[in-house]
Amino acid sequence: MTKWTPAAVLRSCAGSASPASASSRTSVSTSRDDLVASGRAGDARISLARDEHGGVTVVVDGQPQSYVQPDDPRLLAFEYVQHLALAIEACCPHPPTRLAVTHVGGAGLTLPRWVEATRPGSPQIVLEPDEALTAFVREALPLPRRHRIRVRPQDGLTGVCALETGSADVLVTDAYAAGRVPAELTSATYLRAVARVVKPTGPALWNLADEPGFRWGARMVAAIRACLPEVAIVATHEVLKGKRFGNTVVIAGHRPLPIGDLRRRVAGAPLPTGLRDGDSLRRMLAGAKPFDDQGEMGPPAPEAKGWRVV
Repeated sequence: MTKWTPAAVLRSCAGSASPASASSRTSVSTSRDDLVASGRAGDARISLARDEHGGVTVVVDGQPQSYVQPDDPRLLAFEYVQHLALAIEACCPHPPTRLAVTHVGGAGLTLPRWVEATRPGSPQIVLEPDEALTAFVREALPLPRRHRIRVRPQDGLTGVCALETGSADVLVTDAYAAGRVPAELTSATYLRAVARVVKPTGPALWNLADEPGFRWGARMVAAIRACLPEVAIVATHEVLKGKRFGNTVVIAGHRPLPIGDLRRRVAGAPLPTGLRDGDSLRRMLAGAKPFDDQGEMGPPAPEAKGWRVV
């Protein structure tokens, strides 16, 4: 079971809760000081911020990357993580069926923790090139006992290209460098590799942060459709209407998606959220040209003007 409540949702005073721009400013304390004092942290780029709800935000180079609730990994705070979770729930066999999940991007390992909590023993691969970040997170926020989460110190392109064909029930791309999606993860080579690795029955998911207008995101979705023809997107109404910078989750597969189930789950999201597929998605993508094999880095997030828990 996935847990989320409006009181637990992190939102920006100016925009989105995303790995490109997300944090909380309620009762924040930097727990890295304790780790430094005990000699367990040596990388000044990385810190933790705790809030009054008991959650922990992983911050890298001043950019919030993940929100972890150590006492209950089923509780998801960032809206885009909720959308990734509902996509998995709609597109995959019901829990506690185990899933082979590959994650491109690790940070606080929020989604792998959720998969383990809802589907114990699921074999998961996390591709995270930042070894210092992984070591810090695993020391400060230990993974549960008897988990099958394996973190590999590889970038997404190299790691996915090395995986076996049809080895993933779900493949999630949620990777940012300096707050932006790396260009190589938008390339035709990477997208073809994703389409090869994900099973015919499984979804491939992306978290894309984009500016109002969704111009970069539309090109990315067009590129995804060239490799995985069945596509839908999920985002808050504010983002879908182009009112703010924010996150869009892309759901793609080789076979038709369970649109009815997706719509029902989207309707139950804590924030007003919508789904676009079929003709409505085609209208959004009108004129969008897919990226070539060079790809294009995602747009930078706007400067955060302070954050609150609502």
